[in-house]
Amino acid sequence: MKQTYSMHAATLTQRAALWLALASLPVCAAAAAAGSQEPQSILETDRVIVKYRDAQPAANGSTVIVEGGSSARKARIDRAGQQFGVLVRESHVLANGAKVLRLDRRHNLAEVRSLATEMMLRDASIEYAEPDRIMTHAATPTDPRYTDQWHYYDTVGGLRLPAAWDISTGTGVVVAVIDTGYRPHADLSGQFLPGYDFISTAAIGNDGNGRDSDATDPGDGLTAGACGGGQPFSDQPSSWHGTHVAGTIAARTNNGAGVAGVAYNAKILPVRVLGKCGGYTSDIADAITWASGGVVAGVPANPNKARVLNLSLGGGGACSATMQNAVNGARSRGAVVVAAAGNSAMDVRNASPANCTGVIAVAATGRTGGRARYSNFGALVAVAAPGGDGASGVLSTLNSGRSGPLADTYAAYQGTSMAAPHVAGVAALMFAANTNLTPDEIAARLKSTARAFPASCSGCGTGIVDAAAAAAWARTSAAPVVVAESEANNTIATANTVTPANASVTGNLGTTTDTDYFRVDLPAGKTLKASLSAVLATANYDLQLYNSAGKQLSASVNRAGVADTATFANTSTSTAVLYLRVVYASGGTGTSNGRYALALTR
Repeated sequence: MKQTYSMHAATLTQRAALWLALASLPVCAAAAAAGSQEPQSILETDRVIVKYRDAQPAANGSTVIVEGGSSARKARIDRAGQQFGVLVRESHVLANGAKVLRLDRRHNLAEVRSLATEMMLRDASIEYAEPDRIMTHAATPTDPRYTDQWHYYDTVGGLRLPAAWDISTGTGVVVAVIDTGYRPHADLSGQFLPGYDFISTAAIGNDGNGRDSDATDPGDGLTAGACGGGQPFSDQPSSWHGTHVAGTIAARTNNGAGVAGVAYNAKILPVRVLGKCGGYTSDIADAITWASGGVVAGVPANPNKARVLNLSLGGGGACSATMQNAVNGARSRGAVVVAAAGNSAMDVRNASPANCTGVIAVAATGRTGGRARYSNFGALVAVAAPGGDGASGVLSTLNSGRSGPLADTYAAYQGTSMAAPHVAGVAALMFAANTNLTPDEIAARLKSTARAFPASCSGCGTGIVDAAAAAAWARTSAAPVVVAESEANNTIATANTVTPANASVTGNLGTTTDTDYFRVDLPAGKTLKASLSAVLATANYDLQLYNSAGKQLSASVNRAGVADTATFANTSTSTAVLYLRVVYASGGTGTSNGRYALALTR
């Protein structure tokens, strides 16, 4: 008998039975709740503040800038801007002597932070450089039903999401919702990327065909007994479950309508695997592979590889080899896999795919912060998140059709299916703050930054996911660690080892015959990216890449003023030992004129 996964709208009691009888993951409607308000701020700016070490405020309140070579400083600022495709102009000077530089357009804060870092790397006379952030009065999103989304802001049972939005909103991250498909919805307009329908049988698909590129949800409503064995017990309306999950992750925010999403600047990759009476393990496994950038025979390549996969679905029993292999493949391609723990109030070791190795299994909590009465539990649960309980559900986007689709609407559901997308959304916030994070790092920090349970939640993992703490850690980890070159490092044998994953190496070529080697240990599945820039505009140094045997893999020999780069993807299953070599080509040398910056990420 083939294992199936199902998701339908039913009462909680019926749902618990369905989990066991049909291997389904339940969800039920509940009333939404209002709550308190917390502030957010604008996450873009078109200004950078730069403070030079020799800038001095004058006694009369004017500013005196004691600096030599101001044109050279401006040139370095301009080159930093050019590297990011930004035109930089001086605006005005602050009372402390810092300059305000105006960019030609607004950029998100992460990009401006990177630009500011580049400015500092290019000019040692800069004391600090930072985004000129735009502040607002303390306000909530303009979405009228945000106040009903207690699960975001409530100080007891919420996600601490408003503070996280000051750090990240998920920009640039793709989240795959592997579910019932989606319905177009005004509050999700522009949020969906082209997806795929992996349901291989027309009867389950309810759309008259098998696999195709149409991931829209035609409905999964059922008549009593339609799934065999007397299931379901009574007629069930269409759940529009994938649309609800998608809204929690990335509903449009500050658009004056409806609800807000956890990572509202992320994009949703809808992947349809559940239809009438559920979905096959094989279809779900293929969907996991495709969504994460793997190859599935007969299916066009996915041009929008997801960094986060949300699986608000499940069935009874151990994790199958098919499912585990799919999860392993997704993780090897850099994707985080988040799964609902299940709604049968039993140990999660008997619920798949939450019990698969490498999956972030999510239990559900209610508004009091205690374990929801339906939530699975156990040692395999990683963390908990709001899933609703009692009168307080999770409000999100939905369709009003009982069988086929009708008008847009909103509804409050309860379930670990609702808890999982909260965690998937926070993972997207973390990836947006630091694109170099690995699935293991995301999982570890979600657990270590989770806050203590305010009420009883035995077997619910390390705590309730704290969006603000997780995003803050991700942002901090993204800042490059400055590493100073240490002589002598003129050979592979004496190379300086660079250990930080995100490093800015500062060094200099003392003479025209000087050369510097740096060793990098690159884990399996990671990609090394290196960029070399001379501080002096007329200096020209080249960048070479070698393997552990001393064989040259690449050489970058750009002209002066253009950064030299090297990239290496470790597709093997073991750590690769690499060496980067900085060599003189032309221009300045010495402790001042021979300085360079070597940026490394992996």
